[in-house]
Amino acid sequence: MKSPVSTYRLALVGFGSVGRGLAEILSLHRQRFIDRNDADIRIVAVCTRRWCVYEPNGIDAATLLRAVASDAVGALPGACAWSADQMIASADADVLVEASPTDMATGEPATTYIRAAIARGMHVITANKGPIALHFAELRRLAAERGVMLGFEATVMSGTPALRLGWSDLAGCDIQEVRGIVNGTTNFILTRMERGMDYASALAEAQRLGYAETDPTGDVEGYDAAGKAAILANVLMNAHLTPADVEREGITGITRDMVAAASAAGERWKLIARVWRDGPTVRAAVRPMRLMLRHPLAGVDGATNALTIITDLLGDVTIIGPGAGGVATGFAILSDLLTLQQGVRHVSF
Repeated sequence: MKSPVSTYRLALVGFGSVGRGLAEILSLHRQRFIDRNDADIRIVAVCTRRWCVYEPNGIDAATLLRAVASDAVGALPGACAWSADQMIASADADVLVEASPTDMATGEPATTYIRAAIARGMHVITANKGPIALHFAELRRLAAERGVMLGFEATVMSGTPALRLGWSDLAGCDIQEVRGIVNGTTNFILTRMERGMDYASALAEAQRLGYAETDPTGDVEGYDAAGKAAILANVLMNAHLTPADVEREGITGITRDMVAAASAAGERWKLIARVWRDGPTVRAAVRPMRLMLRHPLAGVDGATNALTIITDLLGDVTIIGPGAGGVATGFAILSDLLTLQQGVRHVSF
């Protein structure tokens, strides 16, 4: 007998590349998830800093994307003047998808949105690194107390299921260390430098292609990777680190000569986020490292990300995949939704 279809009504805060990526997936494949996964996923509300729309029966994803592209959201049925707080308090929704801009210093306003949604009994799925890097233990506890899911797969390596690999598939192992390439911008720059570019030229190309922001500090100085290292430590090793606890060094000091010297020695420079157990303490660091070519992380080029999880029972387990992009990150939101459909509510230790 076929299982009954469960309906998930989503309220989105933010509609940048992540929200649009999720909407694109649903516009093309919503029926697939109904047929294969017994999950009818509907966007019922979206709120940004500029506009809000709410339709309790669901907003057609393709229509929403066209309206956003033509700056005509105000003409959609359900267009309203709600703030994000009002939407969370009032919308008839089951799941908050939090995809507002990240603030790695405070985690706000995203953390406040997440707390409010949990208090109302909504599941929460976030692509926002700030709340998970800074307030994971609290948010996990609040979600457990309310019996709702806290999903956060999108916060590290986008749609590549690196976190789920650790907390779910490797749950029977003792994770002793995690190390990886978790920032595609810096990996792209280092790859270009191996092909003869100097740092400034490689950065300029990364900016031209959209891999790096106009102000690239968060990437090239290691702040983004440090936030992800804190998440890895807290989610996979039950630590209580913040990004400020992560030793950090970026790639701005890497020169073309240093890259050439590493290549001559059969090595490659990579910006590595590392989390490890030091006795009873969990430590984390982000710094450029020279890796032998035989190391599984050494062969990862361009904007691709990779993570090696070192365990007691399986040894080293490496996962490689996209670490950015709207559809890839939208897929991470979807994967958390399907995990919810399977009955997994939250990470527990």
